[in-house]
Amino acid sequence: MRSSGILLPISSLPTRYGIGGFSDEAFEFVDRLEEAGQSWWQVLPLGPTGYGDSPYQSFSTFAGNPYYISLDKLKEEGLLTEEECVEADCGKDPEYVDYEKIYFSRFKVLKKAFGRFDQASQHSEELEKFCEENHEWLADYALYMAIKNSRGGEEWSRWPAELKDRDHEALKAAEKELEPEVKFYSFLQFAFAKQWKALKEYANSRGVGIIGDIPIYVAMDSADCWAGRELFQFGSDGKPSGVAGCPPDAFSADGQLWGNPLYDWDYHKRTGYRWWIRRMKRCAELYDSVRIDHFRGFAGYYSIPFGAPNAREGHWEKGPGMDLFRAIRAELGDQNYIAEDLGFLTDDVVEMVEESGYPGMKVLEFAFDGSPDNGYLPDHYEKNCVVYTGTHDNETVAGWFRNLNRRGRAFAKKYLGHRVVPEEDFVRLAMLSAANLAVIPVQDYLGLGNEARINHPSTMGENWKWRLVPGQFDVHAAGRIRELTEISDRLPKTKKKDITDTKKA
Repeated sequence: MRSSGILLPISSLPTRYGIGGFSDEAFEFVDRLEEAGQSWWQVLPLGPTGYGDSPYQSFSTFAGNPYYISLDKLKEEGLLTEEECVEADCGKDPEYVDYEKIYFSRFKVLKKAFGRFDQASQHSEELEKFCEENHEWLADYALYMAIKNSRGGEEWSRWPAELKDRDHEALKAAEKELEPEVKFYSFLQFAFAKQWKALKEYANSRGVGIIGDIPIYVAMDSADCWAGRELFQFGSDGKPSGVAGCPPDAFSADGQLWGNPLYDWDYHKRTGYRWWIRRMKRCAELYDSVRIDHFRGFAGYYSIPFGAPNAREGHWEKGPGMDLFRAIRAELGDQNYIAEDLGFLTDDVVEMVEESGYPGMKVLEFAFDGSPDNGYLPDHYEKNCVVYTGTHDNETVAGWFRNLNRRGRAFAKKYLGHRVVPEEDFVRLAMLSAANLAVIPVQDYLGLGNEARINHPSTMGENWKWRLVPGQFDVHAAGRIRELTEISDRLPKTKKKDITDTKKA
């Protein structure tokens, strides 16, 4: 079935608190999606972010970002006053997130809400039930964050040996000493889960499904690594033996050094991929569909020696391949997954994508190199794929076309049959393509330039900041999108959500 959606990170929603969240504006965005005839809202990973603010480097692959908790909804519950909400100094620029201001102000306000929540006896049973239901990941995460906070944000690898290596008695002592802080971080996850559930249920009731995003790797600075070192390639010295990245290519002479610990796939296989099944089960609770990041890394992954200055010294290792996804399917049944199969694709990657049946990704910004045999050109698409004008890692389509080289621009004009190419034609090209699903970043529908770009890969400091301003995505924009959605035969025909046939033909 043909359908379409819009890509917008939660952080990019307009609110009065400096960063998007589960506020009324999120529900209004869902209303705009329904008015625009969209079936999907794609978001970026929802985990709590650390240094660099990247949602792909989270303190936990299971937890949610406390920044997204709506202060207004806490106020409605009597946990905050209007004056306290105003105290949340989050910066004055409505177009960009000021993470430093939010870091130093948001938790102070959330602690006031927690204080009132903790004093009300009727809440204790709610929180206890939530902690019990999520104990498998929440207990380690809340303790990790409490210890980390008590040590000024220090990464676990620098903690005293008894805490770093999880000595039983040391952990018991830390739990007792930091009990209020542990409970606070548990409360944050409770509030996040409650508000996200309400937003997702509202979206689903309006015929909009949520596409989530799961990073292939977890951050070194995470509860996942601290509490599950056996899952990763760590040496006897407690340091990773290899870390993740990408090899040098035409775009980067040194390659990309991501620094995430690599998985010990032999261990995962011996345990029946139990941790991965838990992870994907968690995704099924949060989302209606999931984009699996760096899918090629499951066929073969690039291993860089820990401590290397760049990615040049790396080498390829074999991954678990379809063995992992067969185990997930056996446990969880057929799921709506999207395989992010971008980049250098070897035969084993192509075979894995084909056997999985998951739709791969097509990015129009990769199509116009002047070669008519470029697989990202729409005339090469099969139905079982998801087309994007660009992703969170790319320029906006307007910015990209302005910067496109002469050969690419000339080819685009010939391909589209125009002497002058309006940027919105690329949106139309994606929507009219054979792909079962078209997902367009909201910036491209609004014709915004690179001032609205989300991320510049391999850079730090100015990413993940762009936001919609109030009224920017209005009913008029929704009307224009609906018109294009209708002529491209992507208007919803049923409430049932299914991206494509996920079973192998």
